[in-house]
Amino acid sequence: MGAYLLGIIMNSKFVKYHLPCPSCDSSDALSVNEDGSAKCFSCHQFFPKYETGNVQSKSYMNNTTPQPQPIQQLNAHGGVFAKLIDRGIAQETAQKYGVKVVYDNSGRLAQHIYPYFINNELTANKIRYTRDKRFSFEGSPSGVGLFGQNLFKEGGKYLTITEGECDAMAAYELLGSKWAVVSIIKGAASAVKDIKDNLEYVESFDNIVLAFDKDKAGIEASQKVARILKPGKARILTLPNGYKDANEMLQKGKFQEFTKAWWDAKLYTPSGIIRVSEKQSQFLNRDKKESIPFPWDGLNKKLYGLRQGELLTLTGGTGLGKSSITRELEHWLIKQTNDRVGVIALEEDWKRTVDGILSIEANSRLYIDHIREDYDDTTLIDMFDKLFKDDKVFIHAHFGTNDIDDIFAKLRYLIVGCDCKWVVVDHLHMLVSALAEGDERRAIDNIMTRLRSMVEETGAGIILVSHLRRVDGNKGHENGIEVSLSHLRGSNSIAQLSDCVIALERNQQSEDELEARTTRLRVLKSRYTGDVGMATALVYDKDTGRLSEHEDTEFTNEKTEDIIPF
Repeated sequence: MGAYLLGIIMNSKFVKYHLPCPSCDSSDALSVNEDGSAKCFSCHQFFPKYETGNVQSKSYMNNTTPQPQPIQQLNAHGGVFAKLIDRGIAQETAQKYGVKVVYDNSGRLAQHIYPYFINNELTANKIRYTRDKRFSFEGSPSGVGLFGQNLFKEGGKYLTITEGECDAMAAYELLGSKWAVVSIIKGAASAVKDIKDNLEYVESFDNIVLAFDKDKAGIEASQKVARILKPGKARILTLPNGYKDANEMLQKGKFQEFTKAWWDAKLYTPSGIIRVSEKQSQFLNRDKKESIPFPWDGLNKKLYGLRQGELLTLTGGTGLGKSSITRELEHWLIKQTNDRVGVIALEEDWKRTVDGILSIEANSRLYIDHIREDYDDTTLIDMFDKLFKDDKVFIHAHFGTNDIDDIFAKLRYLIVGCDCKWVVVDHLHMLVSALAEGDERRAIDNIMTRLRSMVEETGAGIILVSHLRRVDGNKGHENGIEVSLSHLRGSNSIAQLSDCVIALERNQQSEDELEARTTRLRVLKSRYTGDVGMATALVYDKDTGRLSEHEDTEFTNEKTEDIIPF
């Protein structure tokens, strides 16, 4: 027992009982002291000789004298059952929870005394000093149950848990004194420990409503407690705006509002899990995924175009035309959309990238010097301005960089800072080498996860170039073998985290000149349509450097009448 408490005990006039005040007619605000004096702590009227009858009151109008009502003593503190005036909690509620109060010699409320039990045996008192809101314990709180736990049997339908004792009593009143309400012992910081120590009791109830304070500490504590409870039991009560806790709502008489919030308490769902029933409006009003058609009809029939917010992986063996296809796609996006396009080409400098895109525009291999000499500066400038003058294209200009975090920072900047809706990354395994990890599989997992997160976070469309692993046997990718997902180099995460995977197949060694120039595009994965298989064949024109769709269906191994959705 602290010095503060001892001082009160030694110097106070102990309160014998409470009565209605003869001055203001409050129901229990008049404190009658053992020396015969009395004071109302509602209207602050003082009666020095109340028990002698030397007092004039409203009750005397009918010639009746208030009769003293005996109050059960707690202990040497002189505590009594009474209304918690400072918290608006009725005497009946305080008495049910065993909460008593102590008054000083002037009749002012000095302490709340909250009892704590182990197996229904009083073990400790938590003393709250009302003047400075300090707390102390009398006895040992080790191993005690939750505040109020001794009052409610296990196995009920609803258990409400608050952050403090007064909130528990307030919630009990607000709910019509119908449901079990308890409190954690030492506030939000110890919430998880308090619940774990009494977990068997708590989880015996069908529904557990967490009614912690509506502040950062209370919200975080409710989430932490909910995570340790059995799935399907925890419900988190959200108080109406403007109210911090249950006691505040009781003091303002918000019975209906609290009860509604209590019944509306949402079943706790871990982060990342959504309750579909709450998502109807978002389902009906979701943004439609706009598709940009590919330059080639065969791919459109399989994939219904390119979409932002997706990760498309383009894969193939060495020398099969991956860069040629990306150049076609870059030029296509620049010409067919108003979107900004970003390019991260890790195996070439920015001038080679610009040359490649201009070559598509010119229908000529401008990257070859003697061909470029056939074009005067005026023509080159005109083509350049048509493609680039409106700040539609942004290129990573640091060939040979080996800092993976720097590369991802540039990628983020292209999307967020430059507002690029499409970014081409060529290629994955240069990123792997930049990561400088010994385990290629783990490195690829790391990179693919970051790319996936970037797509989900920003909604941009990313086109990723990836290599294939070497295959055993007499025929390799240069011989045009059929590609499968198992041929992806390094990790299953490439297939798992990509929305779409397109593989290139070409027999470079064919004696048939046309076949040697023809690249088949096989869809290995399409999350959007689910349609996989051979899509189309592209023929490389050595004079123009362009790829055109082969008209002969023998190269696609299929004949289809599918309608292209564009």
